Amino acid sequence: MTLDGFDSGRSARIISVDWALLAEDEAKRLKALGVDEGAEVAIVHRGVFGTRDPIALRVGNMTIAIRRAHAHAISVEAA
Repeated sequence: MTLDGFDSGRSARIISVDWALLAEDEAKRLKALGVDEGAEVAIVHRGVFGTRDPIALRVGNMTIAIRRAHAHAISVEAA
């Protein structure tokens, strides 16, 4: 399952990231923020309008905002 389809409020573990779907600078930014295989994450909040962008994602002690397209490149499993 990809992160964009994961339920809000539940913890998940990243099992893979399809880096080819992301622009090089976006991939570097996500890696620098700790979004990589093995990281535990949780969706804290989703946008309220049609696309439900952005997604607020908790990674460790940080909360970051990512686009739904980025979340679609991240495969997760329930933690």
